[in-house]
This record gives sequence, C-alpha cells and structure tokens, in this order.
Amino acid sequence: MNAPHAARTPPYRLLDSGGFEKLEAVGPYRLVRPCPQAVWPRRLPQTEWSRADAVYHRSETGGGSWEYLTPLEPVWAAELHGQPWQIKPTGFGHLGIFPEQQGNWDWLRKQGAALGGEARALNLFAYTGGSTLALAHGGCKVAHVDAARGIVSWARDNAKLQAVPETSIQWLVEDAAKFCQREIRRGRKYQGIVLDPPTFGRGPGGEMWKIEEHLVGLLEGCRQLLESEKPCFVLLSCHSPGFSPLVLENLLDAVIGSPTVMESGEMVIAAKEGGRPLPSGCFARWSRA
Repeated sequence: MNAPHAARTPPYRLLDSGGFEKLEAVGPYRLVRPCPQAVWPRRLPQTEWSRADAVYHRSETGGGSWEYLTPLEPVWAAELHGQPWQIKPTGFGHLGIFPEQQGNWDWLRKQGAALGGEARALNLFAYTGGSTLALAHGGCKVAHVDAARGIVSWARDNAKLQAVPETSIQWLVEDAAKFCQREIRRGRKYQGIVLDPPTFGRGPGGEMWKIEEHLVGLLEGCRQLLESEKPCFVLLSCHSPGFSPLVLENLLDAVIGSPTVMESGEMVIAAKEGGRPLPSGCFARWSRA
C-alpha cells in the first residue's frame, strides 16, 4: 500500500453514537458499526447517518457482514494520535485502530522515555501494534506478541507507515501464555509489560483462552518476567463485561504486587465538537519507581 504522507492523511473522528450504533469518520469514509453500550438516543439527525459509506451488520449467530453503500478501497489510511494507520474492514467489524487507547499510548510513550533507550518491553495480545508503536516511539525495545500471523503482518505495516526502525521491535506469532513460560525458562526480564486480553480467543496451535479462567495465571507469569530491581510498569486493559477499573486494579495489586503508583479508569472515545463521549473498556496502570 502506498500510504499518503501523515500530514495529508484524513483523521479518525467519532461523529455520533446512539441507538446501539456509532457513526465514525475513518479517513475519507463514514462508517456505521454496532455499539452495544450506546443505549442513549442519537444526537445527529438521520440525514447525517444516511451519508455513511458502509454499515456493518452483526449476525445473530456470530460475526456479521459489511454493507457497502459506496465503493471503498480495500485498504486505506487514517490518522490517529498524530500518526497514520492502515485501515482494513474485517469480517468481525474491526478496522485495526483503537482510539480509546490514546491516553494509554501517551502514558506508554512517557514510561519508555523515562526508562531510557535500552529498556525492554513486552506487548501481549498486541494486535495491530498501537501500544507497541507507542513504546517504540518512547525509545523501548519491544517484543510484540500476537497469535494471528496476519495481524502481526498488519502491525508491521503500521510500523512502516510510522517510520519506526525495524530493529526496535521483535515480531512474534505466539500464544501469549506459552511465550511467557518460555521467557521465564530463558531467564528474560522486561521493564514494561502491556496486555489487552480478549474475552475469548485461540492461540496459533488451537490453545483456548478465557479471560476469567486464564488471566490470573498469565499475570503470575508477567510478575516473574518483570525486573525486580529496576523501575518497571504494567498496563492492563480489556473490553470484557464485568472487568471494571477496580477489578483490574485489584488484579494487578494482588498478583503483580504493591506498586509505587496505581491508576485506573474507563477508556473513552471523545466525540467531535462536544458530542457524547463513548465508553470503550477499562484500564489499570501499575508502576514501580
């Protein structure tokens, strides 16, 4: 893909939400996608929603499909957080960008800069690389781990769009839990760990992941991978029902240990021109000076 220069790339914007949907401007296109948490009425008139270029319809049996109202490029670019991102509508309704994570990306970049250029960070369930690239922009060397080969390739394309040096990131198609156990046996240590686990998933070898059953064990592995005598940090975020900010705080405190600083909150997508902000998951940030 020949991406336009970042300064000429149209941005991502949340235009409106309500009626269990959200209206987004993603680069040059307007898209409508399901949004179960948007239980309130829409603010913009129907004429604005009717200008959408594509609508994603969720199936009652799982998955869904896109209805294209105007021709769309199969791959395009949109600016988010001051950087260009590769956009590809998937069969599950995802686009490859997560605007709710922008506050966390700012925090990660600052953490990386504070730790210095030789700090090693680990990003588990790393998807299209938002946190990986924030860490790399902050100066960290990053191990990017995701179970899907195509998604890791997508993240590498984002790194190229953002001119991140290839030597800054190790790209790994791995099951997160198995990778952590191997790193423990190798005696590897990290100063930063990021994880955004799904509610449910499968590894490249068919390994089953259920957040309620497996998250504590994975966090125990993360604790063993953290540097014991240097400043370090952990960012845990998720979009799973029932995992509130306080739940995530309690998990990190109980499994990783008492931090120097702990903060948590709701991840939110800000809407255009003072529209209703859209809650989109929760986070907890643990750091030790």
